[in-house]
Amino acid sequence: MMTRRGLLIGGGAVAIAGAGATYWSLRQMGSMEAYEVSIAASRAVLSENPRLHELVRYATLAANGHNTQPWRFRLGERRVDILADPTRRTPVVDADDHHLFASLGCAAENLALAASAAGRPAEEISFDPAYQGAVTVVFGDGAASRSDLFAAIPRRQSTRADYDGKSVSAADLQALVAAADMPGVDLVLITGKPGMDRVRDLVVAGNTAQMADAAFMRELKSWLRFNPRQAMASGDGLFGPTSGNPSLPSWLGPHLFDLAFRADTENDKYARQLHSSAGVAVFVSARDDAEHWVRAGRACQRFALQATALGLKHAFINQPVEVAQLRPELAALAGLPGRRPDIVMRFGYGPTLPYSPRRPVEAVLA
Repeated sequence: MMTRRGLLIGGGAVAIAGAGATYWSLRQMGSMEAYEVSIAASRAVLSENPRLHELVRYATLAANGHNTQPWRFRLGERRVDILADPTRRTPVVDADDHHLFASLGCAAENLALAASAAGRPAEEISFDPAYQGAVTVVFGDGAASRSDLFAAIPRRQSTRADYDGKSVSAADLQALVAAADMPGVDLVLITGKPGMDRVRDLVVAGNTAQMADAAFMRELKSWLRFNPRQAMASGDGLFGPTSGNPSLPSWLGPHLFDLAFRADTENDKYARQLHSSAGVAVFVSARDDAEHWVRAGRACQRFALQATALGLKHAFINQPVEVAQLRPELAALAGLPGRRPDIVMRFGYGPTLPYSPRRPVEAVLA
């Protein structure tokens, strides 16, 4: 599901265009300072008496595949329907919309936590496949309750970087499991070296297969944002510096992507990043249908928020669920043979990178 791609391009490559062209290109790229201002606005802390629009803004900070933000929000007096946006599908990497529905579940969980903080606790979160595949959150009345998970919403990020290799305490692992408890979803934590090595091998196999697929590469490339101006203009996609990579001119980035994005270097990166991680979380729903994909997204989002509250980072390594032939081996590794794994993420202690962009609330209302 949620994206885990990084672009490996050397920062000195811009110089090949010549000094004059480079200067002009850099001016057209926009500045990271302006980008950070826009990010700060989208991640501002919820006000004391927020309007429904503000709750939706918190919902949009949820994890989602390729940062496509594949959702629309229909506002009612005491409810919000979160609808799938078919224009933001990724049909190659997510042919059956599994990640899309999991993303809706992530957004629903953020919305419910924000609503509770506003004194409008979610009385019901339901899925109706007949109603445009909507996830509906129905609000009640109650005292405002600002939990640790709520406080983590604007700080959560998918941190695609090396971690420091430190282990996580048993108490914190238990807190992660408790936070992600969701009917119809099993969470399996893998922290031992043999299991982590098997996950690494599956990630490398999946990444190799995907990068050999020209359609996959075209789809991935279409969601890349190479500089601050691009990222601010679209409000979506995979912005290079969020993976620790340099900004590049819009005309140059696609060409360098074609030249430098190679399976061997990506595989080495994933192997190194998994080696630096404290563990891997595998989410496996009880049934392979859209309702349970939504539930897996909700569980995943709660896990990610609890990790953030504990000072942990996380990143998605979903190749073993995206490449269908690898799913049975992952399910067996998780001790749940015969079921379809939904989401895989690594976690550990690591740096904070620039945050991903988000579209304004007005752009996501139905």
